[in-house]
Amino acid sequence: MNQYSAENIRNIGLFAHGGAGKTSLAEAMLFASKATTRLGRVEDGNTTTDFDPDESKRQMSISVAVAPVEWGGNKLNIVDTPGYADLVGEMVSALSVVDTALILLDASAGVEVGTETAWRLATERTVPRMLFINKMDRENADFEAALASAVSTFGTSLAPVHVPIGKEREFKGIVDLLSGKAFVYDENTIGEFTEAAAPADLADTLETYRQQLLEAVAEADEELMTRYLDDEVISSEELAAALKNAVRQGAVVPVFCGSATSMKGVPQVLDSLASLSVPASATTAVVSTGEESGEVTADPEGPLVARVFKTIADPHVGRLSYFRVYSGSFKSNSSVYNPTSEKSERIGQVFYARGKDHINTDAAIAGDIAAIGKLSDTHTGDTLRGEGRPGMLPAIEFPPPSYAAAVNPKTKADLDKLGQALVRIAEEDPTLHIGRDSVTGETLLSGLGEPHVQIALDRMTRRYGVNVDATLPRVQYRETISAKATSEYKHKKQTGGAGQYGHVFLDLEPLTESDFEFTEKVVGGAVPRNFFPAVEKGVREALEAGPLAGYPVVNVKVTLFDGSYHDVDSNEMAFKLASKEAFKKGILMGKPTLLEPVLNISVTVPESYTGDVMGDLNSKRAHVLGMNPGENGSTTIDATVPAAEVQRYATDLRSITQGRGFFSTEFSHYQPVPPNLAEHIMSEAKEREAAAH
Repeated sequence: MNQYSAENIRNIGLFAHGGAGKTSLAEAMLFASKATTRLGRVEDGNTTTDFDPDESKRQMSISVAVAPVEWGGNKLNIVDTPGYADLVGEMVSALSVVDTALILLDASAGVEVGTETAWRLATERTVPRMLFINKMDRENADFEAALASAVSTFGTSLAPVHVPIGKEREFKGIVDLLSGKAFVYDENTIGEFTEAAAPADLADTLETYRQQLLEAVAEADEELMTRYLDDEVISSEELAAALKNAVRQGAVVPVFCGSATSMKGVPQVLDSLASLSVPASATTAVVSTGEESGEVTADPEGPLVARVFKTIADPHVGRLSYFRVYSGSFKSNSSVYNPTSEKSERIGQVFYARGKDHINTDAAIAGDIAAIGKLSDTHTGDTLRGEGRPGMLPAIEFPPPSYAAAVNPKTKADLDKLGQALVRIAEEDPTLHIGRDSVTGETLLSGLGEPHVQIALDRMTRRYGVNVDATLPRVQYRETISAKATSEYKHKKQTGGAGQYGHVFLDLEPLTESDFEFTEKVVGGAVPRNFFPAVEKGVREALEAGPLAGYPVVNVKVTLFDGSYHDVDSNEMAFKLASKEAFKKGILMGKPTLLEPVLNISVTVPESYTGDVMGDLNSKRAHVLGMNPGENGSTTIDATVPAAEVQRYATDLRSITQGRGFFSTEFSHYQPVPPNLAEHIMSEAKEREAAAH
């Protein structure tokens, strides 16, 4: 592959709702540019960018993939992303390195949830957008309706540049509004087309759409607006130049159309991407060192600055790191410095990735996207610099987890391999988090939804041979007392030789300010002072498992107020055991209560779903605190809700809002469990204990 300057490199991300045809479009672009010799199909599992066996099996993209395309003297780094809602972290990764977002629409479905998500993420990151209305040859395909749904959702900055000739089975090609040329495709030879004059029967339609294009571009160009209002003639060349500036500023969103699977319109989209999308040379990056920051440009002779945006941990190939170079040159057989880990990395062979194929290169220069294998201390989001140079690019902000599963190995062999396998899987996807519940001892894998976690576990099983069961984690209940109690216990043991003797009286009372407090009010030396720490230690050990369901005991104040000792047989162990048993007796006398964790939850949904979401929250024992109107007709509902009720809330909310709602939670407090639920929780605990024995 040729080396290209930043001026001739375009980094373009494909984003859409799942099934809109991103992978098919990437495949069509590769075939049109003769980078591949056959046109793969998602249904056949043989596309270039869906090369992982899990992707072939599921017929959907799971990870970001790169497909460099050479077209018209330019290099287009096409970054194919998943469209499934749970894999939005991959979209975020891609948006951290692309300069233009090409968002696809299904011509028969119009704007879908994934379209809205892609648009929102690109807008938040100020990435210029383009729209491609795909599947124009499918049944019920309607360019006008799809465009209308996009305009009503995203605003009037959208402007058609390509207009279809025919629709559904009669879709033959496109008309380019800038040149006025028609491109008519051969029905018998895929990808073959001829140039022709625009069909006469489309004259009125083309004029209408050209006016829309002209108005949108004029809105972004003051001089052009003046000429437009004065009814001056604006040439196609002037319109094309103004459109290029407006697109690169993000002021206008050009709209194209075609069919990826039949290749219709794909060469023309490649022409438009090469001419209109942002060149890598126009992108600068901010590097921060402590409180100071500086800007770097796409200069191949400048200081090296690169960002790793994707990591693949393959057991056969090893770890692969995909990166974009913002400044300088990333050379093979050199060394770089990672300011995040503060370690140097030895660089082997740098290569361009085209799906699973590797194209070796001596260096990846500023503006380009490439990959490297076997970096030991570098992860997704890390900055790579010239040797010893500090300073980092801004961190990639990934969405927090919203669903957790307890992962239980099926066999002893699986247990031995589980930890390392989970680490490798999480290395690939920063939205996956591994943790361990210190109370229940469960290993937890958290992600953006139930399917997200299941996809990760399926991949782990296939790659590393680790078989697990995934269940909902046990809720972190607590136990406490609701009344004061006094208890006494005498530990006395005599078995020949030195004996054991410890005798304590404890007062237990509910506490609201803190989890636990220990005091003593012993008078007359009934219990010697040197045994007080042993008494407290015994109580603390007893706190670890309450009498109702074995959960930790909280919100209790314990006072040692009396006892007795033996000059010879009393020791720390005796008093520890005595206080532990005294506490166990006392808590049963103090009307023990089961407590459940309560979360603060903030749910943001389109206003039309507010009633349904409120009803669902009420059914989950939530207490709604208030509602606040937000941007774009959204409403945010603030509430408190028991944690046990929202373990699957990511799935529930997606179902209610068709994927348009999102939420966040944080721990608030503990509250008593209703008696009917407490009985069920306690019986489950007894069953677990019996099974363990």
